[in-house]
Amino acid sequence: KGELRLHSLTFDDAGMYQCIAENTHGIIYANAELKIVASPPTFELNPMKKKILAAKGGRVIIECKPKAAPKPKFSWSKGTELLVNGSRIRIWDDGTLEIINVTKLDEGRYTCFAENNRGKANSTGVLEMTEATRITLAPLNVDVTVGENATMQCIASHDPTLDLTFIWSLNGFVIDFEKEHEHYERNVMV
Repeated sequence: KGELRLHSLTFDDAGMYQCIAENTHGIIYANAELKIVASPPTFELNPMKKKILAAKGGRVIIECKPKAAPKPKFSWSKGTELLVNGSRIRIWDDGTLEIINVTKLDEGRYTCFAENNRGKANSTGVLEMTEATRITLAPLNVDVTVGENATMQCIASHDPTLDLTFIWSLNGFVIDFEKEHEHYERNVMV
């Protein structure tokens, strides 16, 4: 195949590599530069969100994405407690923390620690729980005669600290009320 493989790279392997292909008709060259990247973990470009919201009883994903080479090992803590994989908590290989069936007890300060052979770093965010958004009155099936009007209702309960937006779609496509105002009308009840 004309393939060159390098294992267990060091800084001495960095440089310009040249492949030469030759046959009876001639010779051609191709060049490529190999850069060796090594850096301790840093959260400067991608810090953890300072405030993370999670719905009661729902699932939350907290990302931990430091810049590092080689890939760091990750660990997490909530306050001073070191977190381990369990029935509700999972630390993914890429450093992401997942919590399912979120409860009030999950609120608090979460810190992601990243470490490789170059150094270590951490980033912290605060998890806050909100009331889950629920549909309290769902649209019902409606039979109407062609040419008549139809009204569909949707009412939801939500955390009072958050805004609520209703989005209607038809067969999987979001309805644009601005463009289709002659056919659809949105009525907001307070």
